Amino acid sequence: MLIKPSTAIRQDYTGFSALCHSTEEPIVLTRNGEADLVVMSWESYQRAEARLKLQGRLLEAERQLESGIEPIDSDVVLGRIRRRLDDAGE
Repeated sequence: MLIKPSTAIRQDYTGFSALCHSTEEPIVLTRNGEADLVVMSWESYQRAEARLKLQGRLLEAERQLESGIEPIDSDVVLGRIRRRLDDAGE
């Protein structure tokens, strides 16, 4: 994870934006030497959100299996995952 002073975004927004897009990871902005904000590209944010949603659904499926609920056919599940990933990538 990169760490930059808050002045980096004020002095060169275009360059800072390019950095966010090229690193594809969160960048910590500091204020007076202390961590203050976390910034990332919109695309990276959408991917992170999609991963979190997928993890939540996988945990729910695991709980259902443990409780004896019959699982959904894998082709149905994969189709749903593909559609959601496609939607998140738009």
